[in-house]
Amino acid sequence: MPDGSSTAHLYQPKLVAAFAEGYNLAAFRKDVMAALTVAIVALPLSMAIAVASGVSPGRGLTTAVIGGALVSALGGSRYQIGGPAGAFIVLVAATVAKFGLDGLLLTVLLSGAMLALIGALRIGALIRYIPHAVTVGFTAGIAVTILASQLKDLGGLSLAHEPGPLLPKLGALAHALPTFTPAAIVIGVASAAFILGLRRVRPTWPGMLIAVVAASAAAALLHLPVQTIASRFGGIPSGLPAPHLPPLSLALVWQVLPAALSFTLLGGIESLLSAKVADGMTGRKHRSNMELVAQGIANIASALFGGIAVTGTIARTATNIRAGAKSPLSGVMHSAFLLLFMLVAAPLAGYVPLAALAGVLVVVAWNMAEKKAFAHLLAQWRGASVLLATFVLTLVFDLATGIVAGCALAAAFALVDRVRRPKV
Repeated sequence: MPDGSSTAHLYQPKLVAAFAEGYNLAAFRKDVMAALTVAIVALPLSMAIAVASGVSPGRGLTTAVIGGALVSALGGSRYQIGGPAGAFIVLVAATVAKFGLDGLLLTVLLSGAMLALIGALRIGALIRYIPHAVTVGFTAGIAVTILASQLKDLGGLSLAHEPGPLLPKLGALAHALPTFTPAAIVIGVASAAFILGLRRVRPTWPGMLIAVVAASAAAALLHLPVQTIASRFGGIPSGLPAPHLPPLSLALVWQVLPAALSFTLLGGIESLLSAKVADGMTGRKHRSNMELVAQGIANIASALFGGIAVTGTIARTATNIRAGAKSPLSGVMHSAFLLLFMLVAAPLAGYVPLAALAGVLVVVAWNMAEKKAFAHLLAQWRGASVLLATFVLTLVFDLATGIVAGCALAAAFALVDRVRRPKV
């Protein structure tokens, strides 16, 4: 029976509800297997998303461990898996480039406080009113931007400075083409092709992890001239850092506030969309405001431990459900498995080629774009107008501009319809 929210239990985490309904050893076993399955998927993704965001892969794992555990322990969705998300790559990379790492951590901290406040004030449901065409448009824009951001590592290009905006970035990459590394291209393209191919013939196998492990072994054994995690970042830490507050000043808070608002908007949309997908797969009903409170707390904690933005992730949440998870404990344990990897196998991560992680994110970008929905919306002139306005402005300017413009255009169309509607 769906475990929806009542007024009395509006802010009760689903973990508490799951235990109150009755939790036994059989459910625990299923949660353990689901947690291990999700951790296998999250391991390469967390590192790849962090690298693409302009930070070290260890920060991606820290985000998945701290943020993922809190999203599941406190969240309003029974199956939600939190962690670093591909949708945030563009925002995180732009924030790091503009304000540095300290500015990013403060942005994530502020965003977490805003998300928690939105949930506490019970206005999270307003996020659901963002038009579908806007969601499809900015998601496609993010996917294209992610793909462009991976071309450097995918081709092993040497580039002194990679511009953030799409068009200057493509121009710089074109000038750097003579510096391409054949081995990097082979590893990156082969990794992406392997993941996509394996998904067709063996959809339950962890294609991303297998591709990364195989690429790492090939690069090490054949002494291929490609950049690895160790050569660029020196590896990943073998544990979690001590929590600490990022530098705080009124001037810096004011500077990063627009970025924090963008993080908050995207985080709210992504997390509630993921929870809604989980509802559709299971027949359950999530508590949107509790979910936003949990997302906010998770982002605050992630920033304190030096992590990046946390949100609900559709692919990992769906994997959790398909793997047979019975309660939010599976999400908590997936974070524990990732922490175990950091404690035991951190040195092995240094062998991972950056081209292989780029191949992983090429697949992420391909899967992120809602291609069928995009084509369907193009068939209606109003939907196409909102879609293309959001898509193009997200590419040319930024996510916030695209979303605001798309919502404004959709609102204008709705207003015209209201004015033209005959009065009864």
